[in-house]
Amino acid sequence: MTTGTEVRPYPFEMHEIGISPLYARLRTEEPLSRVKLPFGEPAWLATRHADVKLVMTDPRFSRAVAQGLDQPRMRRELTGDGIMGMDPPDHTRLRRLAGKAFTARRVEQLRSSIRELSHRLIDGMTVAGRSADLVEGFARPLPVTVICDLLGVPFEDHHIFREWTEGLTDDSTAKGDVLYEVGGKLEEYMAGLVAQRREEPTDDLLGALVYARDNGDRLTEDELISIAGAGLLTGGVETVSSALPSFVFTLLTHPDQLELLRSEPELLPHAVDELMRYVPINTAAMFARYALEDVSFGGTVVRAGDPVLPALHAANRDPEVFEDPERLDITRSHNPHVAFGHGPHHCIGAQLARLELQETLKALLERFPELRFADGPEGVEWKYGVIVRGPSRLRLAW
Repeated sequence: MTTGTEVRPYPFEMHEIGISPLYARLRTEEPLSRVKLPFGEPAWLATRHADVKLVMTDPRFSRAVAQGLDQPRMRRELTGDGIMGMDPPDHTRLRRLAGKAFTARRVEQLRSSIRELSHRLIDGMTVAGRSADLVEGFARPLPVTVICDLLGVPFEDHHIFREWTEGLTDDSTAKGDVLYEVGGKLEEYMAGLVAQRREEPTDDLLGALVYARDNGDRLTEDELISIAGAGLLTGGVETVSSALPSFVFTLLTHPDQLELLRSEPELLPHAVDELMRYVPINTAAMFARYALEDVSFGGTVVRAGDPVLPALHAANRDPEVFEDPERLDITRSHNPHVAFGHGPHHCIGAQLARLELQETLKALLERFPELRFADGPEGVEWKYGVIVRGPSRLRLAW
């Protein structure tokens, strides 16, 4: 096994729900390869499942060290990464606090309200007739509503949060044009909500975080705003709003799997996880880990101070782990995908995202037994932002 010295431009070319065939070649020939994102220093790219897990869990790799360095990134501007830029024990402390809002029991209690919201949005889609844009009418408003309700954001401000979320993840922020403007507005708004919670305590997520901040849990004001604002919005909103139309597109272009899911709806939890494995949601590998010492793996030695990018979508197609990985199989039982990350930084809202995707897909399949593309698959418009990718317009007919 050899590791080349060529530094390739990154991200690689993107193909709707597919990933570049270069990933498969690199997994075999260069498990650790050199890449250069639009901004920041060159990095190693890890493509094998085992190597990705190692980089994300081994204490010899650090996220905190990246802060302030010219780390590989999709945007020009260097900004703080909040909880994603921390190592234990600071990361453990914040994750424990935020995790109180995402226990399995508390998330499951949201199922009925998410189901009701799904059907309400579908009602709105059907008002116009026999076709509508899934993205605008359903995929974007649903996760914004869920997160805003968790935070206790007034209904009349939900549209503002939606605009800010899109602004934080759109490719227009790549050169820093609107990043600070949007981020500043979000922080200012969240600071106002925090002040309200201090005057009038509530039992929503933000109220709980304010209580933790003010009652000895060592949560700073900046940490509180970071968790409640950009952290939950970009992680909890844009990911789901991109995943849902991507999943619908995938099922419609795999009619055998769609028919199987219709005939056996109990497969839905398996289907969501298989779609998470199969469909790339992120534009590129992100959040480089820096080696704290020389580490030998993937057929080479990563020197101390070198950044490594874990390619989650490449790991999810690793034939050493997944049987016939290029095939969508909603009955797949062994599915240790890393779409939600792995280790200490495993997505804290993974269970909520799963629930949202289960209930939204279930509602769409129940309400539209003849669901189809309104303009064919070629009529779907795609976006490739600085964080997520997926349809920006997907018109459906029923």
